[in-house]
Amino acid sequence: MIIETPLPGRMHRGKVRDTYDLGQGRLLMVATDRISAFDVVLPGGIPGKGQVLNRISSFWFGKTAHIIPNHLICLADAPDAAQYLQSLETENDGDGNPLPAEVAQQAMVVKQAQRIDIECIVRGYITGSAWSEYRRQGTVSGQPMPEGLVEGQPFPEPLFTPTTKADEGHDENMSIPQVVDMVGDEMAARLEAASKAVYAFAHDYARQRGIILADTKMEFGILDGELILIDELLTPDSSRFWDAEGYNPGRSQPNFDKQFVRDWLDAQGWNHEPPAPELPGDVAQRTTQRYREAYARLTGENL
Repeated sequence: MIIETPLPGRMHRGKVRDTYDLGQGRLLMVATDRISAFDVVLPGGIPGKGQVLNRISSFWFGKTAHIIPNHLICLADAPDAAQYLQSLETENDGDGNPLPAEVAQQAMVVKQAQRIDIECIVRGYITGSAWSEYRRQGTVSGQPMPEGLVEGQPFPEPLFTPTTKADEGHDENMSIPQVVDMVGDEMAARLEAASKAVYAFAHDYARQRGIILADTKMEFGILDGELILIDELLTPDSSRFWDAEGYNPGRSQPNFDKQFVRDWLDAQGWNHEPPAPELPGDVAQRTTQRYREAYARLTGENL
């Protein structure tokens, strides 16, 4: 079953997440079952996806809090969540939580921050759009690369390749000077350093659990003058997770993310512009299985 957010008073609808204002500087962020590919929201969705994204983001927020603080207060189905949710105009289901149980498991209560409109992408391996650009012109995000790289090969050092943050339409590559123009020298350096530090920690952690974190994207905000992580973190939506056992540079890698969806869409000849084709049921179900496998391997728990 595809779960949307049946709540009134929505503050913002993103490609995947819906946000509600709880007052007093707090937000309710709901990870829906919607899925986007090539920056386009697809018809239908992926059953159970919102729960995976919500739980795995919470997991990583906890694991990386020693590197940089984040916006998470609590999961919306946690015992202490009800105190933050009373402003929602919903009927209480009898357990003190005003959210329907199926929505609460997909949501978290977070601190409201001033979002920095940059997608902070870190690439440890050449794949996806980076591989496509490299084959065309020998660069990644406009940066010259050595000759002879093969698909899936690790870079000597992870690359910071930021893009614009577009609520609709396609994100665009940003050069470091463009980032500096937007946020200043000091903040640009902090964004790059924090992004790379989180990636390095998560890459090593995942590798010990049989997963290669090929690349990921992060978002940051400012709260009380402090840089913090916001939105989602290291999910199968925002990252490429490869099966380490089957890793073999020179081809597409076995994965636990939405590459399966991208590959199916490309096989249909879709031009990456709306409207997107609707996913068949078996593709959606197999994507659900991959997301849950990633969660289980990384956290040691099953959903």
